[in-house]
Order: sequence, then structure tokens, then C-alpha cells
Amino acid sequence: DWEFVGTANYQKMLSGNDRLFTESLKVTFTYSLTRVPLIQIFALALACLLNQPIKGRALFRTIFYLPAVTAGVATAYLWAYLFSSNGGIINTALGLVGIEGPNWLYSVEWSLPTLIILSCWNVGTSMLIYLAALQAVPESLHEAAMIDGAGVLKRFWHVTVPMITPAIFFNLVLGVIGSFQGFTDAFIITQGGPGYSTLLYTLYLYRTAFNDLHMGYAAALAWILFLILMSFTLIQLVL
Repeated sequence: DWEFVGTANYQKMLSGNDRLFTESLKVTFTYSLTRVPLIQIFALALACLLNQPIKGRALFRTIFYLPAVTAGVATAYLWAYLFSSNGGIINTALGLVGIEGPNWLYSVEWSLPTLIILSCWNVGTSMLIYLAALQAVPESLHEAAMIDGAGVLKRFWHVTVPMITPAIFFNLVLGVIGSFQGFTDAFIITQGGPGYSTLLYTLYLYRTAFNDLHMGYAAALAWILFLILMSFTLIQLVL
């Protein structure tokens, strides 16, 4: 039977009585604060490269975008095989150059960094948005900057970046939301372990709702997630 408990669920969370709530927030903040900048850097770098007049440009654009349309579960299993400490391709390649690879997915130190690394593979959507923004930058601005003696880096920083700030803002908002809603990799590959080192917030919410059947508390967790994402979006709007 359903029972009205008022603010008891929120009191349990905010009083520190729920250790897993605090741990999942800590893991998710670490995951997001690392993943979002890395993806934006990689996506913008790829967009700049693919905006150049190179041979086979359309093919490369398609290849780099393909991960965005690949099934998440299948990709997770693929990465689990690649990062396997027992015969995985990554550790095998490191062994060929005399480096002993770590136990990527099953050590407290490396499990979360591994999830961050494999998440950076999927930069296709952000890359495409940056590419569209780069193509909208007037060439006349670059030509004027070149006449004034600006080099490549100065033109990028003082011409390109200011002109693509709407795309940067859009990608940052989507990146933060996507990071805080990260679920598939942690659920399929590590299941939140070892030692809760990859217990992302949405994975904890899912377990609370569908494993423990505490639907009211899970709904409260979802509202906290909504408030966190709204706060981050408002901060980015101000900045």
C-alpha cells in the first residue's frame, strides 16, 4: 500500500543517512566534470580537422559520426572485451611494448577512468554541431584577422571561438545532461562496482526503483536529479 510520508525521503537523502546517495553523487560529479570537457575538446578538434579541404572528407565525417548511432549495449560489451584484463586487446597491445596494463574494469582506481575513456569514443553528435557552427563563421573575418597579422591560434581563439559560442553552450548543456544521465556502460560493464566506484546516480536510482522497489524514494531521487540539471543549465546560461 502507498503511504504519504511528506518530506521523509528528502530528509533521508540530505541528512546523510543514505551513504549510497552521497557516493553516487560523488561518482557522478567526478564522471561529469572529467567527461564533459574531454568530449568537447575532442569533438571541436575533430570538427576543425574535418572542416579542412581534405580528400575523402565526407567519408571521414560519416565514420566519426557512426558511434552516435551504434547500439549502446552492443558498444558496452565491445569495450568490456577490449578492456578485459585477461586477454583484452588494450592490455595485449600494452604488453607488446613492455607495459603491464592495469585491471581496468575491476579495480577501484581504474574502473571510473575507464568508463570516462570509453565514453569519449562517442563524440559524433557534438562534432557534427561544431562542424555546422564552424561552416557558418564568415571567411571574411579570418581574412581580416590575417591581414592584421593574426596567426592560426590567435584566429581560432579571437575569431572562431566567439563565433561558435552558441554551439559551445548547446553542447555543454547536452553534455552535462548526458553525463548525469549516464547509465548503460556502468549497468552493463561494471554494475556499479567494484566498491561502488562506478555507481552513477541513475544506476542507483534504477536499483532503488526496480531492485529494492522503493518507488517513492526513487521518485525523490529523480526530482533531485532534475534540480541538479536545472541548476547547472542556469549557471551555464549566466556564464
